[in-house]
Amino acid sequence: MSRKRMIYEGKAKILYEGPEPNTLIQYFKDDATAFNAEKKAILDGKGVLNNRISEFMMTRLGSVGIPNHFIKRLNMREQLIKKVEIVPLEVIVRNVAAGTMSKRLGIAEGTQLPRAIVEFCLKNDELGDPLVSEEHIAAFNWAQPHEMDEIIAMALRVNDFMSGLFAGVGIKLIDFKLEFGRYFEDETQRIILADKISPDSCRLWDLETNEKLDKDRFRRDLGGVTEAYAEVARRLGIIKESAGGAEIVDIKSGGK
Repeated sequence: MSRKRMIYEGKAKILYEGPEPNTLIQYFKDDATAFNAEKKAILDGKGVLNNRISEFMMTRLGSVGIPNHFIKRLNMREQLIKKVEIVPLEVIVRNVAAGTMSKRLGIAEGTQLPRAIVEFCLKNDELGDPLVSEEHIAAFNWAQPHEMDEIIAMALRVNDFMSGLFAGVGIKLIDFKLEFGRYFEDETQRIILADKISPDSCRLWDLETNEKLDKDRFRRDLGGVTEAYAEVARRLGIIKESAGGAEIVDIKSGGK
């Protein structure tokens, strides 16, 4: 496929113009960043793993009726997605206290929360993606009230599904970040899940040992980042062990 015009470049992905109207090509980079890109590195193979893990998660979520932007995987680093107008919010769902929540509220990392908590941050790198409330979102018209109802309901459904999926392979879903977009089709508009789902955007701990299998390994200089991502992929069945080493299993692509 010939390279199309670049639309956007982020910390871990590049979006290119798609081959058909209302489509984009999402390319997964090997770049790793933390602390608003103050810390950077190139981790060979990370983009390949994130592409396959995100494909797996979006496909499974689509199969249970959660609409998302994923159409199909194109190759080891690229996938075809629906073009959306991104809602300028990061939606964070927390099951266990960790990261900034522990620092802000003085709650020991690893404390089970009484229920899943949904938080919102404004997507603005220059401001450090500040935490905002639903009052801010309504006042500044970042999303309409009915859109927020859909976003919150969908985020909690994603949490329920992924918590069970990961628990089934011995992983505890601590928290994760989602993004949503407005998808325009003919005369209709709806909110759908966008961006990606991978160990870049989820905190994943081994269910028994609490070993971190996510981007915190990079943030905290724990090492073995791509090895941890590969372990997540192995447990999900994306990677299988063979006599010649690990190999990636072909996953039937799809999306809703």
